[in-house]
Amino acid sequence: MHRFPAIHNAMWPGLVGKGAGTEPPIDLETMLDLTAAAEVNGVRFDGVDLFLAEPHTSIDSSDDDLKRLRDSLARRNLVAASLVAPVWGATGGGSAMGNAEERQRFLTQVRKSCVIGEKLRRLGIRSYGIVRIDSACGVAEWAAEPIANTKRIAETFREACAIAEAHGERLAAEGEICWGGMHGWRHMLELMELINQGVHLGFQADMAHTLLFLLGHNAPEHRLLPKDFQWSQSEVFDEALRKLALYLRPWTVDFHVAQNDATVKGSGSHDKTGRHCLPDDPNGKLDIVRHAGFWLRNNDGSLTRACRHICWDGCMFPNAVMMQPETWRKVLAVMIAVRDAHGWESSAETSA
Repeated sequence: MHRFPAIHNAMWPGLVGKGAGTEPPIDLETMLDLTAAAEVNGVRFDGVDLFLAEPHTSIDSSDDDLKRLRDSLARRNLVAASLVAPVWGATGGGSAMGNAEERQRFLTQVRKSCVIGEKLRRLGIRSYGIVRIDSACGVAEWAAEPIANTKRIAETFREACAIAEAHGERLAAEGEICWGGMHGWRHMLELMELINQGVHLGFQADMAHTLLFLLGHNAPEHRLLPKDFQWSQSEVFDEALRKLALYLRPWTVDFHVAQNDATVKGSGSHDKTGRHCLPDDPNGKLDIVRHAGFWLRNNDGSLTRACRHICWDGCMFPNAVMMQPETWRKVLAVMIAVRDAHGWESSAETSA
């Protein structure tokens, strides 16, 4: 068994897709309890990744709030790592390609998130991880002026990088097909190269979302799988995924383990977002452990060691599924298998 990367569970599935006429949110304490209780052959989750939005962790948390969060994690033998900045309009942010006021709201949320990250480090509960961002705009909105809008997103992200640097943080842009300017793999790569701030901004690869890059749902011109592709053609799929990883893996600084059945759902700001599945879902299209290696290993098979932790992302699961202890044992088991296959022994071996 390896010590690294550390194994984390995402807290935002307790909020994403909840409320507003749907199922109620699952509070942070409950999510932490479910995470801490999971155990497989004596191995437990090492920590959690947090969503900086109420009713979990307020973006305006006071120092006392953060101390209580530190204590809540510590008594469960968990640490914090990556933080999701609430950059969207509905959570107080604004479009990264919007007008001056919208972009300023975006940057304000990034600044507040980086401050929280810095404080959690000082409190001794967070020694690794990134601050996650996206463009906070829709695909159709972006497509009205693609060149100008990508340039504007890049300018906003550069300003966000300066904020992150000031607080000793690193940003990661999530590749998900619902975010304008980030909805296709070539668009994502173009944005990374245009910003060219590898020290302060990287790519967050989520196995469920990157699978949809291959299918070109919101960017059909960037599809990597043939239109007549059949899921029985495993070698064709592997070839496409290797090509995708070849271009985006060098930028990857944060990694989400996930399963996907290759269907999409969502509307508005979450147009055609990926459908996460349980790791043993019979409709899942990924060989999770093997395909994780496409991101965690270089072309020659050597480990990238680019991420000190990996995180399970399982958005949109029904509450009944999330409240079952067996759900988190299944998740933990596949995370352990990923680490066993692609892990290493010492923090000194980690490149980021």
